[in-house]
Amino acid sequence: MGWDELRATVKGCTACPLRAGCTQTVFGVGDENADWLLIGEAPGAEEDRLGEPFVGQAGRLLDNMLAALELRRGENVYIANVLKCRPPGNRNPEPDEVAKCSPYLRRQIQLIQPKLIVAMGRFAVQTLLDTDSTIGSLRGSVHAYQGVPLVVTYHPAYLLRNLPDKAKAWADLVFARKTIKQ
Repeated sequence: MGWDELRATVKGCTACPLRAGCTQTVFGVGDENADWLLIGEAPGAEEDRLGEPFVGQAGRLLDNMLAALELRRGENVYIANVLKCRPPGNRNPEPDEVAKCSPYLRRQIQLIQPKLIVAMGRFAVQTLLDTDSTIGSLRGSVHAYQGVPLVVTYHPAYLLRNLPDKAKAWADLVFARKTIKQ
């Protein structure tokens, strides 16, 4: 399945009840040949409204962090979520929802062939690494997803609520930059 077919499949997906409750699917955005692939959890209200991941306050924080690394959304960066539809009230994704949506993300990863994946937040980390381990215990090491180096960090929305962890997330991104250069 190429990009166009994948987009159409995601747009028409009814594999779980989430599609019925959201405005639109949020496929992902960016350079389809990017070296950097950033993966979050699920769309929030603003993302659902606009159809693009990380467009609210968390998105602005992410864009600022990328700019500090001399990266920009869409230029050698692709941003996606584990879930393509917004869970009601921004609740945590259910395991069956993750299971139904994960094949779309896997295909995006196969199409992009990134040099590095940055997993942001518990659900992205646990889905990609198939683990129940905490972000804190996984940070600072290079993991792998299907042979692609993967760095773990906090979700930008979490950082807005837990300001002291911004420094940790910055360290994670600096570590990711060092990893991709090696």
